[in-house]
Parts: sequence; C-alpha cells; structure tokens
Amino acid sequence: MSPHAVYIHIPFCTNKCFYCDFNSFVTNNPQLVWDYLEALKREMKLTFQETTPKKIDTIFVGGGTPTYLDHKQMAAFLQSVTDEVGSCFAPDMEWTMEANPGTTDLEKLKLMKSFGVNRVSFGVQSFDDSLLSRIGRIHNVDEVYQSLDNAVKAGFDNLSIDLMFGLPDQSMDTFTASLDKALQLPITHLSSYGLKVEENTLFHTLYQKDQLPLPTEETELAMYLTLIDTLEKRGMHMYEISNFAYPGKESRHNKTYWLNEDYYGLGAGAHGYVNGQRHVNAGPLAVYNRMAMEGSPRVEQFMVANEEAMEDQMILGLRLREGVKLQAFSDRFGRTVMEEFGAIVQEEVEKGMLEIKDNHLRLTKKALPLGNEVFARFLRDK
Repeated sequence: MSPHAVYIHIPFCTNKCFYCDFNSFVTNNPQLVWDYLEALKREMKLTFQETTPKKIDTIFVGGGTPTYLDHKQMAAFLQSVTDEVGSCFAPDMEWTMEANPGTTDLEKLKLMKSFGVNRVSFGVQSFDDSLLSRIGRIHNVDEVYQSLDNAVKAGFDNLSIDLMFGLPDQSMDTFTASLDKALQLPITHLSSYGLKVEENTLFHTLYQKDQLPLPTEETELAMYLTLIDTLEKRGMHMYEISNFAYPGKESRHNKTYWLNEDYYGLGAGAHGYVNGQRHVNAGPLAVYNRMAMEGSPRVEQFMVANEEAMEDQMILGLRLREGVKLQAFSDRFGRTVMEEFGAIVQEEVEKGMLEIKDNHLRLTKKALPLGNEVFARFLRDK
C-alpha cells in the first residue's frame, strides 16, 4: 500500500540557531533556492511515479524554515506539490507548514492558505527577548504576536507553537511566564522539548568549554512537570510525551511516525519509510541537487527486518500517551507484545513504569520524565 503521509524538507534559514543540528543552510543566494526547488520537484515526480499515492491524508513541510521562501518561491513550491499529488488530496487533509515568527507576512500566509495549507506551526521557543537572543533566535516577542495575528487574519484556525525548556540561564519563573503567555494565544496545539546539546552546534562547543550555564537536572524536571500540569489544567491534553493539544487538534502527521506507519520523505537529508523500506536522502545541498537532477537523491535504502520493526513499534508507540495498541501489534506482526517482549514488560510493570489500560501498553505518569530509559529496554542486542 502507498503511504498516506508526505514529509517535505525545506532546508533554508535566515541564520543557524545555536542549538540546531538539523539539516539547514543559511544563504542569501536566491538562485540556490530556485535550484533546490527544481531538484525537489524532480524528486517528487520520480518518487510518486515509483510508488503512486492513492490518498494523501497529511503533508508536513519542515526545515530549516519553510517560510524562508519568498512569495514567488513559495507559490512555485506549493504549485509543484499540488501538480504532483493534488489529485490525491483527501477532503480533510491536514497540511502543516513550519514557520518562524517574522518570516510570515499576511500576504504569504494568505498564499499558503489558498493552496490548501491549513495548519501552521511556529517556532516560538520563548517569550523572553533576552533568552531568544541567548539561543540564537532572530525574532522577538512582538513578532510572535504579529505572526499569530496575521495567521488568524489569513483564515488559519489550527495553529501550533514550539516552546523550549532547560535553556541556558532559563529560570522556572521565565519558563512559567512563557507558558502563561502561550496559552493566551489563539493556538490549538503546543510542542515543548527540553534542550539537548547536540554535536556540531555552537552550544556543544560552549558546553565542552564549561561556558553553557544550563539549569540543573532537578530544575529541568520541575519545568517538565509544570508544563504537563499547567497545560492539562487548561484543557490542552498530553497526547505524546512532548506534545499537547485541544481535543481533535493533535498533529495527525506526527502520529504517523509514532504509530510507525509509512510516509514519503522528500528533500535534502529527508528520511522516508515506504513498503517496509527506510531510506535517507543526501544531506549536503549541492550533492542533493545534483543527484535529484540526475535521478534519485537517496544515499541509503534498506529493508527493515521484522524484529527491528517490532522494536520501532514499541519505542515509538510508547511515546504516545495512549501507548501501544496491543491488538494492532498482534495484527501487524502475528505475535503478541507479551510473546515478544513479555519479560521486559513484566519487569517495567513491576517497577511502576508501564501499565496496561484499555488494551494499550503505556507509560505510567511516574515514567513520563524517564521515557528514554524505558524505550531503551526494547532495543535487543543485535
């Protein structure tokens, strides 16, 4: 069966944030962007010829900063997507575009809406201007409000924002203040992640030099627990360990990943999962452009073994607050969770980290901050 979800990567940014290790590039060369869009169009055409989509339920355009594209580039990109798979769009398709505050004027948002984009996810990260500067963001808080206001004026009623915690010099007070301000916005969804210091970032260099004043582990845990408590009291339920939504406004596209379902992955550095095979595209822009213009830009492609697929199903599914659906696991693999992982499940249940509820295996509330430790139990020795 062909995937019902599409991920598309737009790798351009106005600057590189100090914590970012995503496949992104800073450029002032518009021709480079146009060259990339042409290569992306070629990849879309080849990919959809190889595995013809029947119905597209979700599209997610990530980056980078997709809204880095100017009006003409955005129109050309959206037209390319529509040309290739527009006939397969489901009537209730969710089409998400990531955006940074300050890169979305009213006209650009109206253009996105006119092509069918119906969900925008803004990378806000904080409502403290000094902290935004500290982490390398180039927008300010006023631009957050202006961007959300423009999105509403353009007709969007499904809006998400990202917030970060565990940032350098961030206190509990500044984090809770950001949460309060976030909940005053016309949003339907909020994602919040603790900072991870990744290699090949400025923050990693500073961390190695002991020049990155991070909150203590205890403070970061308190921020996470406060996040959960505050949002759930305000009616925004936790449906994944880092994601919260009002009822019916969960990210349908991201649930594709957590349910370990197939998806097309397009663009520089993108990953895809089609018919039991995972693939990885070339990341460097020049390499991707050349390969996509000559044929496929994939640099790695492999069949996922059944044992690995079962591990993925557990690790990804346990991220969801509802957990792993036991019947769905059995239907997919012909073996029950207990037949495959019984000893591990029993140990984690006895430790109070897992529980079975409504035919789902899920993390307990106690285990939410320690999810990675539980997930690692399901990685078997190769």
